[in-house]
Amino acid sequence: MSAHAPAAGSTARGHSLLLALASVAVAFAAADTYVVVLALPDMMMSAGVPLDQLQRAAPIISGFLLGYVAMLPLIGRIADLRGRVPVLVMSLVVFGVGSLVTAFSYDMPSMVVGRFLQGVGGGGLVPATLALVADLYPVQRRGVPLGVVSAVQELGSVLGPLFGAVVLAIADWRAIFAINLAVGLVMAAAIRAIAGATTQGPTQGPTHGPTQGSTQGPTQSPTQGPTGSPADAPVRRSRPDPVGVVLLALTLVAGAITVIRPAAMMRDLTVGTIFIPYVGESRWITPVGLLTLALLAAFFGWCAFAKRPLVDVRSWTRSLLDADLTGAALLGVALGGVILAFATADPQIQVFSDQGYWYLAGAAVATLLLLVHLRRAANPLIPRGAVRKVPAWGALVVSFFVGSALIAALIDIPLFARTTTYPDSQLMAALVLLRFLIALPVGAVAGGLLTRRLPVGVITAVGMLAATLGFVLMGRWDLTSLEGFGCNVALVIGGLGFGLALAPVNAALLASTDDAVHGVASALVVVARMVGMLIGISALTTIGLRRFYSAPDSMSPVERAITQEHAVFQGAAVCALIAGALAIVLFHTARTRDLDTGELLRVGG
Repeated sequence: MSAHAPAAGSTARGHSLLLALASVAVAFAAADTYVVVLALPDMMMSAGVPLDQLQRAAPIISGFLLGYVAMLPLIGRIADLRGRVPVLVMSLVVFGVGSLVTAFSYDMPSMVVGRFLQGVGGGGLVPATLALVADLYPVQRRGVPLGVVSAVQELGSVLGPLFGAVVLAIADWRAIFAINLAVGLVMAAAIRAIAGATTQGPTQGPTHGPTQGSTQGPTQSPTQGPTGSPADAPVRRSRPDPVGVVLLALTLVAGAITVIRPAAMMRDLTVGTIFIPYVGESRWITPVGLLTLALLAAFFGWCAFAKRPLVDVRSWTRSLLDADLTGAALLGVALGGVILAFATADPQIQVFSDQGYWYLAGAAVATLLLLVHLRRAANPLIPRGAVRKVPAWGALVVSFFVGSALIAALIDIPLFARTTTYPDSQLMAALVLLRFLIALPVGAVAGGLLTRRLPVGVITAVGMLAATLGFVLMGRWDLTSLEGFGCNVALVIGGLGFGLALAPVNAALLASTDDAVHGVASALVVVARMVGMLIGISALTTIGLRRFYSAPDSMSPVERAITQEHAVFQGAAVCALIAGALAIVLFHTARTRDLDTGELLRVGG
């Protein structure tokens, strides 16, 4: 036995623990996507928005989506250049800061800013974690960990509403985001500690060779582990920067006073003047608000020039520039235009918002500029040829159609329940969707296991065929279908089908791209699915509304609504079927099961 065997085993356990923590962080951030649905009415009242003006609260949702989707490629590229763990830690910190801003928000702009930061942080966890899987596991062993990551991400959609319901039953909506802050910071500290411990010892990073089809091979040097730090370097624990800590503490205190405006201070004739705005009504144009902004500027200024800053502003700035900030800005504008065009619309009456065509026009212009920039830039955001292989860009196309179909289940299953069996209970309608969501992570793990034995195109096609069958059965539901046990067949089959497809799509992408672009490639496949969701729900809702208004006048309102939902389910079945057919055609060259002799010897010890 090798003298280093214990250390190697310890490192393997450390890698597993690191991936487990990253997966839990992904699940927690995914839960936050859904928890706001229950808290939205209380958040609206806190922001002074009447409950009968729900459209004014749309930026709370679209702000999160904008941060989640538009910034993903930039974060994925930084993960390729800087390392997976630093991006995981910083994403959790940004998520925590966004939670803090949201918890202290007092109007719509502050809520939107907080939710945007939460989206940036939560979205950044996904590509970094998927790329971490590619770093830690050889190509033919990625199926299970990819399935686990996909499963916990979808599990967040199950836990989110339950978590929100429990917190709202005993506390104010702000407690949800206070818990997010605490959990985010604890997870960041834990991941950093585990990564630091893992990089010690004789291990020399991941044991796998070049990715299948890679022309560059691994980008990590023999002395660099997947965390982005030297594997043999001792972990140095420097004491916290005292000046930075003081400035940050003062900033937080001043900011809390600005937002909370304690009653005792407000009533004092002298102290109360610090809350009087110089211009307008903004709390940030008051003496205490401007002091907060000045302290924040001083904090970042100190971090930019200090020898050992609390936040390495210089290094992160270099990473942003190296990751092609210009390209990221253009891509963000392009994606943002698409997101705002669909997310700000009322799906019950329109496909786009009133300004939707202007948003799409701006997105088109930004896309053209991006294409020109990517051809001319020396180090573009999306490296030339990054997704040139058919399974790589095919994963983006398949992911788009998977998202288009999946959103119909997430939105229209509970809507059908409210229309028919549970018109007065949002909770019972949500429990109907819960049966679908529980089956989904089970299918995700199963899909990961099967990638070691079957072609990913076949697994994806089978999963999408099952999802198609589930939608076909849902398209036959009537007024009383949810009262019987038979409806569970459609829900379970549909959930398992979508779950089966998640890991194979990611596996096809990672197996067909170079190690150096796994972060940005993983981000693109998530973006494709999210954009598919946004466009899918608008298109399918339009189809459903046409069916609703073309129904015979003899139908009751409930019967017409059922007809509308049937049309949505049928349209989603077509999207799922297209995704499966494309997977068969586009994934047939994806080498996710190959294992050469050298790889076999290394894996075997």
